[in-house]
Amino acid sequence: MSIAVSTSTDKIIVDKSRSHRNKPVSKTVRATRQRLQTGSSAPSGFEREMLLLHIDSVLNGAIALPILVVLIAATGVYLSGDRSFLPWALMALSAHAVTVFLARKAKREDIGTEKVSIWRHRFLAGQVLMGICWAIFAVRECDSCRDISFALFEGTGLFIALAVTAMGTFLLRNALLCTFAPVIAALGFSSLTGGNPVHVGLTGMLSLSLAFLMLMTGRMNRANVHILSVQSEKDDLIAELEVAKSMSDEARRRAEEANLAKSRFLASMSHELRTPLNAILGFSEVMSTEVLGPLNNPTYKEYTVDIHRSGQHLLDLINEILDLSRIEAGKYELSEEAVNLTEIAEDCIGMVQLRARSKAITINEQFEQAMPAVWADEKAMRQVTLNLLSNAVKFTPAGGEITVKCGWTAGGGQYISIKDNGPGIPEDEIPVVLSAFGQGSIAIKSAEQGTGLGLPIVQAILAKHNGQFVLRSKLREGTEAIAILPPRRVLQSLPPVEDVPSPTRRRKSFA
Repeated sequence: MSIAVSTSTDKIIVDKSRSHRNKPVSKTVRATRQRLQTGSSAPSGFEREMLLLHIDSVLNGAIALPILVVLIAATGVYLSGDRSFLPWALMALSAHAVTVFLARKAKREDIGTEKVSIWRHRFLAGQVLMGICWAIFAVRECDSCRDISFALFEGTGLFIALAVTAMGTFLLRNALLCTFAPVIAALGFSSLTGGNPVHVGLTGMLSLSLAFLMLMTGRMNRANVHILSVQSEKDDLIAELEVAKSMSDEARRRAEEANLAKSRFLASMSHELRTPLNAILGFSEVMSTEVLGPLNNPTYKEYTVDIHRSGQHLLDLINEILDLSRIEAGKYELSEEAVNLTEIAEDCIGMVQLRARSKAITINEQFEQAMPAVWADEKAMRQVTLNLLSNAVKFTPAGGEITVKCGWTAGGGQYISIKDNGPGIPEDEIPVVLSAFGQGSIAIKSAEQGTGLGLPIVQAILAKHNGQFVLRSKLREGTEAIAILPPRRVLQSLPPVEDVPSPTRRRKSFA
């Protein structure tokens, strides 16, 4: 009972109890493909990534702007002696603190695509607050200071602030404009109402600088978008490769399972089919030879001959399938020894001679003399020669001729050539007949159809010997099949080494 259970369990080849698909990889690829299809190369496709980079930039450079504000306030107090710069500094630091607070809150929150626009407007509002602080600084006046020195101080502070803001906010589109638009508006209004020539000049220079820096930061922004686009494409390619690898692993696993199922099926069938076939062949041979008594009806005797012939054909087919299966599975082991190709060819000719005579086919032998032995599997080489001879006899018409040659190749190897004058094979069908179960049009029309496994088995056996199989054929002229073994398998007998006496020994011998 336990044996039956283990056998049934062993026959469950394909495991369907778990999913072999890489779900995370498939999900990533679907997302990246959808992003590519919706035009991810456009700047709007990377708003979230650019916003995240801006958040990191704000947090990493949070100390830069407070230092600048403190220096400007301290310088203003020193130049003017007016302590009103301190409340301005406190206001500017508070505005900057709002931006840093927003950055930290956004860093903790998982910003989705739908929230990108909200957070972007929040950061731009923070920049507007900072711009109002710089506008207040720009329109300040100092009665105790000289106009030129204070104007130089204001201009220097504003230009440094403009540069610092440009470097820190280029990842956030329009941030520089939101910051310094209030400054230019305040300076412009002061110039129109007060007619201060210093404010007029500062407004013009600051406007030109703002336009130039906006152009440069716009290019930097686009360059970063391009970098993100390239990175995204690289990630997409990596995801595609991961999916391809996952699919390849899945296909390989299924192929291995199918191959295992095939091997187990053939191993099972080899026993379950051969056992009844041997009984059929044995009993049909006993009945056809009338060992246990005569068959009164001659028709029954013909039937027993047909049964024996059909059973033998089926057994040969099973053996060929099993041979090819073992070769493909890498389990066909060679039992190598010193063998002589001419002797193998002569034995195989004797096996097919009776069948050839029944079709009045002449078999000619052309063997080179004194050929040394080769290191090969005798059983396998007999199978190669017998398969080629059987094909030649099968497709050679009655009264035809077959030539069997054994000799040397140009490179020092040995070969067996079997040539017939049958109908031949069309050139475009040669790859077909060399494939498993492949048959040419001549074979299909012939009354003696084969299994289509003979030549693939020959080719595989010669490949195991590091040899070569060549098939040459011309329509209506015949076919030549050549089995070639490489030179390294030829066992050459070395001549004895003569012991040449040295001159000293030669003189002693003459003495």
